[in-house]
Amino acid sequence: MSTDPPRQRPVLALVVRLGAAFTLAIMLVLVKLASQSGMHLAEILFWRQLPTVPIVAGFFLLRGQPRRLVTHRPKVHAKRAIYGLLGMFLNFGAVTLLPLAEATTFNFTSAIWAVILSAMVLKETVGRYRWAAVALGFAGVVVMTQPGHSHVPLFGAAVALGAAFMIAMISIQIRDLSRTDEPIIIVFYFALFTLPVLVLFLPFVGQWHHTSYQWSLLLGLGLSGILGQFLLTSALRLGAVSSVIVMDYSGLIWATLFGWLVFASLPPASTWIGAPLIVAAGLIIAYREHKLSIERQDTVPPGGV
Repeated sequence: MSTDPPRQRPVLALVVRLGAAFTLAIMLVLVKLASQSGMHLAEILFWRQLPTVPIVAGFFLLRGQPRRLVTHRPKVHAKRAIYGLLGMFLNFGAVTLLPLAEATTFNFTSAIWAVILSAMVLKETVGRYRWAAVALGFAGVVVMTQPGHSHVPLFGAAVALGAAFMIAMISIQIRDLSRTDEPIIIVFYFALFTLPVLVLFLPFVGQWHHTSYQWSLLLGLGLSGILGQFLLTSALRLGAVSSVIVMDYSGLIWATLFGWLVFASLPPASTWIGAPLIVAAGLIIAYREHKLSIERQDTVPPGGV
């Protein structure tokens, strides 16, 4: 299989990422409703993943293209599945513990964690602008949580920040996998490797007497999850992480709107003040990453690697 990177289409990547943000916002609404209806988080995750395998496999089988399901990097997919499953537990857990707008805002700290990871793990040089953005982002977290005096539970905030940390790590893995595998294949193997783990929880937390309302939530959750993850992965294949991630901030608009319409919840003043600080930090980091990528390209000699 060729390891040549896919052709970049930056404008399309931004549009696809916008669609992913909207679709995933709907998925989080369904997660919160399912949790409020009495379903356990592990069971919600199972039904979120289950439709992916038969739908994707059936699609390729009906088209007579079963070989497209073959990957030459199963170990990398397995590692991505481990990180992804932990990230989903934390992400969905944050949604059940926090209002939608707050859970979504804390997710935006993934850009901040990405800077820290690049400095500590990848040993990259991080300039003063990105470190200033990190400080600005964490200032926004402090404003939102107001330790000991906020409507935001500290445990819920910690879970959400952990989810953002995992998102930063997973984005790097997906970008690497996208060099060789199609987005739909990445989504397929994520579900394939995580389902056996989630099945182990069902005897302890599963319910087999769901109402029609709960089944409709689970169906919508599974379908929106497949579509959202496909769009998310496609955007990373079509454009640079530092560019497309900017579109994720549109999710805050949808989270606030859905929080108001579905859960009759509007963010308090601390969120209106803290959220812009976190968003501004992410935008600064994305801008600096974009500038640095251009500078790196300019320094590569003709014919160089």
